[in-house]
Amino acid sequence: MRPRTWVLLLAALFALMQLATVEGRDTPDSKNYVSYALSLTGADKREAAAATIDHYCSGKAAMAHRAQLVDVVRFHAPDPAPQVLEECREQEWRQVEARLAAGDTAGHTVPFMPERFMRIFEVRPGYPLVLAPFVALLGVTWGVWTAGVLITCAGGVLAYLVLRTLAAPVPLALTGMALYLVLPCGTTAMRPMTEGLMLALTLAALWGCALVLGGTRPRAGLALVGGALVALFTVKHSQALFLGACLAAAGVAVAVRRRGRGMPAGRGPVALAAVGCAGALGTVLVSRLLDYPSMSESVQDLLTDHFARPDREQPWAEFFQLQGNFWTEWARRQLWEPFLLAALAAGAWGALRRPAFGVFLAAAACTGFLNQAGHPDINIWGDRLITVAWLLPVLGVPLLLEPVLRRAVVPAQGAPVEPVG
Repeated sequence: MRPRTWVLLLAALFALMQLATVEGRDTPDSKNYVSYALSLTGADKREAAAATIDHYCSGKAAMAHRAQLVDVVRFHAPDPAPQVLEECREQEWRQVEARLAAGDTAGHTVPFMPERFMRIFEVRPGYPLVLAPFVALLGVTWGVWTAGVLITCAGGVLAYLVLRTLAAPVPLALTGMALYLVLPCGTTAMRPMTEGLMLALTLAALWGCALVLGGTRPRAGLALVGGALVALFTVKHSQALFLGACLAAAGVAVAVRRRGRGMPAGRGPVALAAVGCAGALGTVLVSRLLDYPSMSESVQDLLTDHFARPDREQPWAEFFQLQGNFWTEWARRQLWEPFLLAALAAGAWGALRRPAFGVFLAAAACTGFLNQAGHPDINIWGDRLITVAWLLPVLGVPLLLEPVLRRAVVPAQGAPVEPVG
């Protein structure tokens, strides 16, 4: 079969697997994005609230039902789903009604939380814009699911394209796509959150880096990197800042390394460093001009439990103390179950086979750690904040396996030798 057929088969298989869990992927923040998307379709605040609450609470009820079926004590008890659904709706409507009655009707999101907290989501229109046509055509439940599948598969296809641009054989490029879908990248991207688009746009930027460094289509590659950074700004502007700064640092590192070896720095790394620097500086300037929530506001949100408590007088001192506590505990858990550490090590080893691109890949993966460092909360729905770091093994492991595959492809004696991929 042609490579594109294998790509489509992998995507179709992934989509079929996701039918096992259509409801129950939401996090509390998902309500904000779904209500934003519904408002973009023309729904008013109460219509958006009703549809969002029904979807969110139906997911909680479905999870309660599944959990009760395998509860060794309560598996024969009555189904808890109806009660969970009713209690969830009552609780959510109580909060929303109180804020609507108080005149909290500004913006696109339904006021599930205080206005100061909702402001964080008001400045992230990217994911709701993508989600809006799906919920308009298919309803909330199937619209959210379909958007998740397409966004996740798009990330897998981008992983394939990056590896093919790096001249990896087709089987290894397909391996990279499969790794993206089965590792936490795919699981996280399927949640109705910004992470799926963040991962896809980061991969788009890495594809642009591969095009520039390979010298095949440098202008298209630079345009792709710049476009990915602009799109990331609409999805989550802090990620655009992190990625721009890390790509700029990677470009400088590659140029300096080449100079140190008596080689020309090359236009590619320098141009990528310039685009990354422009993206980072542009993010800072535009976010200030638009009065986006600052890092200080994010720290207060973290330390006050989403502004449910008074602001901290010395937030940065507490924040850095929490950083030390968080990373100590994080390291302990990783050493206990070192799958991520092993995957990162294998990915880094494979990235060394493409030294220049490997630096940019490692830089993009570092944005996952920066994102996690901005939210040192050990209990934020698993490891979704650090998910971008998984791109290192997604792209690095296939490159690590490349010599093994090339040695395995031994033509029969007298048969013509065909290039792999």
